Formats: sequence, C-alpha cells, structure tokens
Amino acid sequence: MLKIAPEGWPFIIGSMVLTVAVILIGRNWTVVFPIVLLLFMLFFFRDPEREIPAGADLIVSPADGRVIVVKEVFEPSHLKARAKQISIFMSPFNVHVNRSPLNGKVVDVIPKKGRFKAAYKDEAASSNENTVMLLETDHGKVMVRQVAGFVARRIVCRVSKGDELLRGQRYGIIKFSSRVDVFLPIDVEVAVSLDDHIKAGESIIARIKK
Repeated sequence: MLKIAPEGWPFIIGSMVLTVAVILIGRNWTVVFPIVLLLFMLFFFRDPEREIPAGADLIVSPADGRVIVVKEVFEPSHLKARAKQISIFMSPFNVHVNRSPLNGKVVDVIPKKGRFKAAYKDEAASSNENTVMLLETDHGKVMVRQVAGFVARRIVCRVSKGDELLRGQRYGIIKFSSRVDVFLPIDVEVAVSLDDHIKAGESIIARIKK
C-alpha cells in the first residue's frame, strides 16, 4: 500500500473533491485536469519505506535528490566552525520527506523567514526561507538546513528541542521542490560527488573516520 506523508492529505483530499465536482457538473473532458492533479499529489507526497544501512560510522542522506554542493566551509551562524557541506536539490519528482543523517539529540530548531529563489542557486542557502535543525551526536554537532525553493513555500519540521532522532528517521518535509544542506564534522570522509542521485535514509553520504 502506498504510504502518504500526513502533510499531503489536505492537498490530496482537495484534489479528490475537485475531481468529484467536475464529474458532477458533467463536463467529462475537463475531468482529465483534476485527475492529473490528484495523481501528481499522490506521487509527490509518497513516503516509501527505506532500508537504513547498518554501521555506527555511516552518515545517510537527509533528502532524495541530486548532490549540488560538496565542499569545506566555515559555518558562521550556528556551528561557528569549519564543516563539510553537502547540499541536495530536490525536484518536484523526488520524495520530499526528510530524514535524520545520524543518531542524535535535537538541541535547537531555528526557522528563518526569507525569499523564494530557485533552490539550486548558491545564494538560496542564505537568502531563502529555511529551517535549521541542530543535532548533538556522538561524533559532534551536525546542522541540517531545509531550504524553501522557487515553488516550495512550506517547510515542515516535525521535531522540537530535546527530541531524540535515530539515523534515517523521518523528521520533516518540504512541499514542492527545494534543497537540504547538511553540515558535518570536518574530519568525516565524504562518500558522494557532485551530480550523484541519492535517497534519504538509504544512501551513504559520509563516513566517520575511525
């Protein structure tokens, strides 16, 4: 059975109501449009189960999509330290449910208002509306930033300060194309490259050096 993210049900039910209304009006040829919309909503808000890889040293992707940034940076706002940044761009055709990259305790959730530029652009990370989740892990502090895009206008972070997360556990969703930035301890070994297509909770993006 297709699992649906709970945030999708208002859109799906609305599409169903529109489809029924068009059918009742009797304009049969126009029913194609609400049916296509309904199918898209079911497709977009799908939330498949994922096989979380075993291994205490593994860090998994927080999002489905294409890797658009892999670099060392100084993160000035929250970590205030050097980190390895991996950014993933999600198109409307990707699963948009976000998952925790590591086991950890949520030490803060920080929403920020902003603009809605195309999410794949570099400036979107700092100027767009976003929500930062800070995780305290056995390997140091990790920052995950959900970034709204040109189409995406709604970021959902389901966790709060003090919550415990397991690696690969669902923690939020961004509605309609967006990006996720993850900032990892500087000494991790990155396991992805630019333009790789990866899956949340399943694809290994880095390893903790032993």
